Amino acid sequence: MNPSLKRLHFISGIAVTVFIVLHFFNHLTSVFSIETHIAVMDSLRKFYRNVFIEPIIIAAFLFQIASGLWLVFKKRKGKTDSFEKIQMISGVYLALFLLVHLAAVYKGRYELNLDTNFYYGATGINKYPSNVFFIPYYGLAMLSFFGHISGAHARKMKRNVLSITPKKQAYLLFLFGVIITLLIFFGLTNKLTGLK
Repeated sequence: MNPSLKRLHFISGIAVTVFIVLHFFNHLTSVFSIETHIAVMDSLRKFYRNVFIEPIIIAAFLFQIASGLWLVFKKRKGKTDSFEKIQMISGVYLALFLLVHLAAVYKGRYELNLDTNFYYGATGINKYPSNVFFIPYYGLAMLSFFGHISGAHARKMKRNVLSITPKKQAYLLFLFGVIITLLIFFGLTNKLTGLK
């Protein structure tokens, strides 16, 4: 397997992770109120929708998707441990999710001329029957992100932190992801009351 491609995938993964962490932070603010979520999103958009920054973010995502799928394809029959399997499976789901998600956001923005704010994303998880699809769709995406990061952490981290082994750190990182996912759903469902 090409080590330079793995290295580039790791580096672009850091850029993608920074954006996703900001995106999750934005969603977490919906726990306070929808208005807070929209205000934070408006502030963040000044950065990530900048005419110079947005193409770099999109290029990083597309490279991450393509290189990740290629790495999985090349490794699929090789020997893997459980954390590498988690990283590969979660990576494939993330790649498919991101392709669909990016297409949906850009269709909303440029074809439908919609503001792809809180309501654009949250409506699907608050209305039956679309929530039967969108809750697992978004939930698996968030858990796949944390699973992917946890798998990479378990394999790359070489030392204990506060006497916690790298594998236990990975489990704790994933548990943190489960909590973040539940909090995001709590906020996006308007504290489980749905959208008016």
